[in-house]
Amino acid sequence: MPYEIFVGLRYLRAKRRNRTISLNTFVSIAGITLGVAALIGTVGIMTGFKEDIQAKILGTTAHIIVQDRIKDGMADYNPTTERIQEVPEVVAATPFVLKQVLLTTPNGVQGIVLRGIDPHREGKVTELAKNLGTGELSDLSKPVKVTQPPADDPTGPPVETEKPGIILGKELAMRLGVFVGDTVNVVSPVGPISAMGMVPKIRTFAVVGLFHSGMYEYDSSLAYIDLAEAQKFFNMGATVSGIEVKVTDVFRANEIAQTIEGSLGFAYGARDWMQMNRNLFSALKLEKTMMFLLLVLITIVASFNIVSTLTMIVTEKQKEIAILKAMGATRKSIRRIFMLNGLIIGFSGTAIGIPLGYAFLWLIQTFWTFDPTVYYISRIPVHVQALDVLLVAGSAILISFAATVYPSLQAAKLEPVAALRYE
Repeated sequence: MPYEIFVGLRYLRAKRRNRTISLNTFVSIAGITLGVAALIGTVGIMTGFKEDIQAKILGTTAHIIVQDRIKDGMADYNPTTERIQEVPEVVAATPFVLKQVLLTTPNGVQGIVLRGIDPHREGKVTELAKNLGTGELSDLSKPVKVTQPPADDPTGPPVETEKPGIILGKELAMRLGVFVGDTVNVVSPVGPISAMGMVPKIRTFAVVGLFHSGMYEYDSSLAYIDLAEAQKFFNMGATVSGIEVKVTDVFRANEIAQTIEGSLGFAYGARDWMQMNRNLFSALKLEKTMMFLLLVLITIVASFNIVSTLTMIVTEKQKEIAILKAMGATRKSIRRIFMLNGLIIGFSGTAIGIPLGYAFLWLIQTFWTFDPTVYYISRIPVHVQALDVLLVAGSAILISFAATVYPSLQAAKLEPVAALRYE
């Protein structure tokens, strides 16, 4: 063992006449431990929430959206879909229609986003089929028999009619007070033009299913109907709003989107899921970064204890330092002794703080539960990445090392003659 390490370890253990150094050493290690544990816990929870939101977004929306840059709609969507599916790393693609409408029932009115989808291909691109709590996607393509009073005579006897199906979000259905089998009126602001101006277009749909994505924004403002019914209702003819695309690697969606644009030509534009949700993920990243910087302050506060501990050791050990230098120890060796002291404190606090942070996260996941009907989650999502652990450990050790610079320089400047003059 190098003598610098041996001497440094002895200096951290104070003599009986001065227990303050031992106490300060313990406080310094405890401060580093708490700082590292708090950082591990916070970063793990922030990463868990980000990935949970990411999974819920990707469960409802496609990885890439392809649209026509020049025209409002896309007419040749079937051959375009086939060309997209030939691009490497593309799993599946399907056309869609996207419009804003108004849903009305006897119990309420709600403005929503209405999506027209192909029931046979949508399940290959998004997780909508898995998110359905009631009903199936294939129900959208089947007419539903509904018994209701005649439209021209509401007081007349009920008659049986066939209505197209619609799938609503769970929260949206609760707001409108409807269940599977009930009917809703879809009102489009763009309708036929008459002598009185543009007349809104209204059509009745039967609720055939309810989905629950876990994202309140989607569950409260999104509904699905069959693609052919959407084209007919919005007078779109044989056009669609765009094409949804699923890829093998969601984190390479931007590169694959550029490949799709190159394959289709300038007339088509492709946007990946990160671009479409840029504001949300930028806010989450900024919040994670700020929380990390704020909690690093705990470690910085603990580093002041390291400075005070080493300063007290230098003051108490002046005679011993002078003897070491008189025996041939260089200034570099003296600096190394006290720097090693600070690193030992930093390593010890980090080694204890990392498992303590993991234990904290385990306790949160195991014992802190929520009512999913109120909070949309049953447990706090947690995910600790190896890179985050290395970043936390590295920052704690670096701060601990920085705290040793001043005391070690002061110790190295000590002159043996001045320290031993009165001994």
